[in-house]
Amino acid sequence: MSTADLHTLTGAYAAHALERDEREEFERHLARCPACAQEVAEFTATLARLGSAQAVPVPDGLKLRVMASLDTVRQEPPLGPRSAPGSVRGGLRRTWPRFALAACLALAATAGGLAVQQHREAEQARARAAALQQDQERITDLLTAPDARSTSTKVAGGSGVATVVWSHDRNAAGFLASDMPPLAQGTTYQLWFADGATMRPAGLMASPTGALLLSGPLDGASGVGVTVEPAGGSLHPTGAPVLLLPVT
Repeated sequence: MSTADLHTLTGAYAAHALERDEREEFERHLARCPACAQEVAEFTATLARLGSAQAVPVPDGLKLRVMASLDTVRQEPPLGPRSAPGSVRGGLRRTWPRFALAACLALAATAGGLAVQQHREAEQARARAAALQQDQERITDLLTAPDARSTSTKVAGGSGVATVVWSHDRNAAGFLASDMPPLAQGTTYQLWFADGATMRPAGLMASPTGALLLSGPLDGASGVGVTVEPAGGSLHPTGAPVLLLPVT
């Protein structure tokens, strides 16, 4: 493999996407190429932030919810007035089946409601996980493009960091942010491709921390901007960009 080819493997190496022989050859090249070493460090940091930004909590299991609900399900009826022993025994014989049935129905209804809720939450979690996995695969594909490049900047007014990764071969770009300033209720961060003096929408990110594969093609854009917009986004920026990163 030529030295020129080795220079293109920084993203694939950081994403652990090289075969063993390629990895060993690239590591020998890496030891004597400061430019590639710097680029690998940047890609590695980007992948680490991508992983932490996409972490989601696992929903509680159905068994735990059902067990926790047992304390709230009435197992016996309230005590009534004192009766003679014979009448008590007779009353219990007559009423116990109804109490048992009511208790079973209450438990079944509770468990059924929990099962429906758990199923709904599981479906939502699976949908979120599938979407996150798809985004991660697409961003990983972007990072491993031979011409992949990235640039980062600190976010004013805090300790946040924003990164843009792009590939002209893939005609795509991704945005990764951590610890950006929190947003006021009813607003969202909106991403834009900067085409000279004009901006075209590239996606929304409601959270101060997260990763986003920008919607739409790169198409020779000179930069990626971020503005704060009303929830749902805007057709055109309504204020000055809070961030503007070059992609050239």
